[in-house]
Amino acid sequence: MTRTVNRLERSQVLDRPVEDVFAFYSDAANLEAITPPFLRFRILTPTPIAMHAGTRIEYALSLYGAPVRWRTLIARWEPGVCFVDEQESGPYALWRHTHTFESRGNSTLMRDVVEYREPFGPLGRLAHVLVVRRMLERIFDYRRDATGHLLGRTGRPLSAPIGPSKRPMNEARA
Repeated sequence: MTRTVNRLERSQVLDRPVEDVFAFYSDAANLEAITPPFLRFRILTPTPIAMHAGTRIEYALSLYGAPVRWRTLIARWEPGVCFVDEQESGPYALWRHTHTFESRGNSTLMRDVVEYREPFGPLGRLAHVLVVRRMLERIFDYRRDATGHLLGRTGRPLSAPIGPSKRPMNEARA
């Protein structure tokens, strides 16, 4: 039986050079500023956190009132280009979050691609359809909007096709 891997994508163009945008995302303390308040998100790892491949970061948050601990590993680190965080322990059976940064002159195209799978087999798939997909869309829409507010975004609509795919990058695919 094939286990479904879900995918969520968001992208935006920010009115800052790639060095500034990457530096913002390189500071794990900024996660609290771009995470919706309803999650009650906190970083447990002492800050500042030296980011590089192999860095582990521990978080605490609340999902529907239930406390959740989460630990991620920075699996890939290419300054100014991309980084990937993967869940080592937490609420998902699989969580791989790829952040990419592409210079557009004095602006930056920033993309989030999250590949994830819920635990609990058929019950997890049902939870995905009923709750998880919409919750993640809400969280990543908030992140996109908060980042745009903090760093500035261009006048390009966030749903405009970017690159050769001709498909809006901010649509979630299940």
